Amino acid sequence: LSLVGAEMCIRDRVSTQSTGVFHWEWLQRSVRISGTVKRLSREEGEEYFHSRPLGSQLGAWASEQSSVIDSREQLEERFKEVASRFGVDPDSNEKQDKVVPLPPFWGGYVVQPHLVEFWQGRTSRLHDRFRYTKQTAEGEISWKIERLSP
Repeated sequence: LSLVGAEMCIRDRVSTQSTGVFHWEWLQRSVRISGTVKRLSREEGEEYFHSRPLGSQLGAWASEQSSVIDSREQLEERFKEVASRFGVDPDSNEKQDKVVPLPPFWGGYVVQPHLVEFWQGRTSRLHDRFRYTKQTAEGEISWKIERLSP
């Protein structure tokens, strides 16, 4: 379980509001997303897990995400143990038709955005900012676009 996943489980919430900001200083760009966070169902998690490369599936079993480890070697040894358990050759570049089961501790969350803001840095602090706000009327979804002052 990731740190965020553990915190959400502690809060014991089925859904919650959250905001994330992705900032790329060297590009003078950022995106802020606000929305409802919901845990994926087991079926959705299974579908996503099996869409990932085989190595990533093994890595999910090998890693106790966000826990402290002694060394890189410890992680790599655990990866080899997991690969052996599931009959996978981790050093092969050949396609391997192996099914790695979804770990019982693995899951995911999806953010259903209701607000997205884009920022682009400009000279003299005259930045460009646009806010997209989700609008729902009579079952139809649209996005209201507004230019914001920097």
